[in-house]
Formats: sequence, C-alpha cells, structure tokens
Amino acid sequence: MTPPSATDPSLTAPPSVGVVVPTLNRPLLLRETLESVREQDYPGVLKTIVVYDQSEPDLSLASDDPLRPVEVIVNTRTPGAAGARNSGLLAAGTEYVGFCDDTDLFLPGKVTAQVAVLTSEPETEVVCCGLRLFGRTIEDTDRGIPRPRVTREDLLGGHNPNLHPSALLLRRSSGLLFDEEIPGSYGEDYEFVLRAAGRAPIRQIPFVGLGLRWHEGSYFSVLNNAPLISEAAQWMLAKHEFPCGGYAHWAGKVAFAEAVSARRSSALKWIWRTMVARPLDPRALLALAVTVGVPAAFIMKNLDRIGRGV
Repeated sequence: MTPPSATDPSLTAPPSVGVVVPTLNRPLLLRETLESVREQDYPGVLKTIVVYDQSEPDLSLASDDPLRPVEVIVNTRTPGAAGARNSGLLAAGTEYVGFCDDTDLFLPGKVTAQVAVLTSEPETEVVCCGLRLFGRTIEDTDRGIPRPRVTREDLLGGHNPNLHPSALLLRRSSGLLFDEEIPGSYGEDYEFVLRAAGRAPIRQIPFVGLGLRWHEGSYFSVLNNAPLISEAAQWMLAKHEFPCGGYAHWAGKVAFAEAVSARRSSALKWIWRTMVARPLDPRALLALAVTVGVPAAFIMKNLDRIGRGV
C-alpha cells in the first residue's frame, strides 16, 4: 500500500510545521525570507517563529493568520545562532520544525516535498533538500547530495555545506537541539547534523527547495573572525573523534585561520598536523600560501566567485 502524501485530500489535518528564522539587523532581507515562507503551497499550518538575536524585535511582523501565523520572540538562551535556533525550536509547538536564515529563501514546494517524506517514512527524523546558490557575485548554481541518505560515518569525513540548516526539516519529537557551547556558534549546523545522523540517517531528497544567498559581509568570514573560527574548529576536534579526512578538514580550518591572524608559528604547526592526516590538503596549502605572503583577501575573493569557503 502506498503511503499517503502530504497533499492527500484524505488527510483532513496535515501536520503542523514551524519555521525558525533567526535574525540580526537584516530587516529588508528578513521580509523577503518571511514572504518566501508565507507563499509556500503547503495546505496545513505553517508557523514562522522570528527570533531576534542581540537586537530589538520588530513586533509589527507578528501575524495571527490561522494558516500562516508569525510569532516574534527574542533569543533567551546563549547569544548566537545556536541559542537563537534553540529558542525557536522550543517555542514552535508544531509537529515538524525547519529553519531559514534571514538571508535565505524557501523555493516553491519545499515544505510540501519534505513533509511528504516525514509522513511516509516514520524512521526518518531529519530530511534535507537541494539548494540553489544565488547572489551578486556568482551565477545561480544548484547543489545537492547524490545519495538518498547521509550517515554519521559520511559526515565524519568533514562538513558538507549542502546539508545547510535552512534546507532541513525535522521531527520536533526527536528532541534535537543545537550545541550552545560551540565558540561563537561557528559550525553549529555541522555539529547538529553529525549528532542527528548518529540517531538515524539524514534523508536527502532530489528537490531544490532552498535559495541560499551567497553574500558579502558574513559574520563567519575568516577575514572578520579568524580567532573565533580557530577556537571553534579546535573545539570541534576536541569534542569528536574524527578519521584522518575529518581531522584534516577541521585542522585545516585552524591552520588557515591562524595564518590569517598572522600567527605564523601556530599556522605552520597546524599546517603540518593537517598534512600528516591528509597530504596536500587544500586548506593547508591555502594556509601555507598566506604564511608566505599571498593576501588572504585575494584567496577569499576567488573562492567567493565559485561559491566556496575555506
């Protein structure tokens, strides 16, 4: 017997869905994000929880629309992305919960496609969709994961940017929360999916449902926050036991951040550790380039052109 889809008319009460939107001083982009959620074709209740993190909330965004309610709250937990997302998760009160950063957009059909999977696969706790990179400095590019399930073993090899938090939808009953101890919340999305995949493989669907805005001025740009990134990557290495590839991934991030911070001795130490784990690791090579005088801004500008980070 074929399980009913999320749009089956026999389902008189489709599962309620919450969308947590953490925000910090991006009022115009935030309104675009909220509009993209509101315009989803999902027939059930789609509640948006806007979480203001370290900024004054705009209460005018709240709505009591029965199918598209919007609740505006403040982050009452640890300042940063992890605490803001957890504040929204705990306030959602819906059966399923997703996320959307205030720079991103839900594309048509996203929620319906993901709810259909969670409805028909009770063993699945988290479902992810494909994404479309867009922005002023790059051409629109679709990305996804070419396999239906992602395991913890897959993720231990390193962060997969296609498992973006804005592309996730999960069962609230899973009890999953973001780790608020990560310095500055850097890499909190990877740490979250790593733990989630340890409970049950993350379901990937071949549906491009997220518009991921590639933009300048990111808080987590290594040019702006190298010391924090170095600290957070070292925290990740201390918390989880990685195979060589995963170790090199995070050690290489430390190496590059230390090089950008002009900590040459520390950078060389981490370059060595990275290359012992994985010879000719690209992050280690980029870090080495910075230590010999190649401007980090030049490297980042060229990576931005192809929609890549370090």
